[in-house]
Amino acid sequence: MSSSRGVVVATTDKNENVRAVGRALEILLAFTAQDFELSASELLKRVDLSRPTLYRLLYTLQEHGFLISVGEPQRFRLGASVARLAHVWTSSLDLAAVAEPVLRRIWRATGETVAMFLPQRELRLCVAELPSPQPLNFKRGVGYTERIVRGATGRAILAYMGATAEEMSSYAKGTGINPKELEVELARTRKRGWASSHSELIPGAVAVAVPFFDRNAAVAGSIGVFGPEVRLGAERLKQITKLLQEESKNLSAMLGYGSKETNAA
Repeated sequence: MSSSRGVVVATTDKNENVRAVGRALEILLAFTAQDFELSASELLKRVDLSRPTLYRLLYTLQEHGFLISVGEPQRFRLGASVARLAHVWTSSLDLAAVAEPVLRRIWRATGETVAMFLPQRELRLCVAELPSPQPLNFKRGVGYTERIVRGATGRAILAYMGATAEEMSSYAKGTGINPKELEVELARTRKRGWASSHSELIPGAVAVAVPFFDRNAAVAGSIGVFGPEVRLGAERLKQITKLLQEESKNLSAMLGYGSKETNAA
């Protein structure tokens, strides 16, 4: 077999895998609040699959907890893995809703893009964003993810996560970031209560971010302000940082952190 022919086979296999993922998602989306339990025959009417392909995907989804089978004759329901994803999604939405007044006050006071991020292991996830109304602005959008070691909003979270040296090395792997230098930067972040970045992810962009905490005194996420360096000079950044620290206290209190002083103060 020639190498070129091998490439064709590999590409075909990859395309088949992508199609299988799409078909599996179609099966999951066939369930509704009214049709929460479906037989294989009923699923065949809702998805364009052969019976062997349907059963192969059904069993794969069962193995990973996305479906369960019940009764005789056999019927299928959504499984615990779907519930876990739904919990993560609704938790993020709830937190974004709670934080909306805080984010909007910051947005009105600064005129710059304001965003909230939550930790997702080695990543951070944007769950809320209010873009700057100014023509020159920087924004990424809800759903954007980035490595937690990169950028102000990531390091504002990571500084308070209590990650081990091994975890820190794992988080930094492949980013070009030196773990020891990262530790120094995180210690500086904890000391002053905020993180900043300059042209780190986007040329010409400046960001400053602070953490916020939950009722267990654990870091829950970060709030950041992003803008062009032509508008965010040293004095302006100092004003925004002070505002962020004040509002992070408010958000932490709303999450049950109580009257304790946060490390962002």
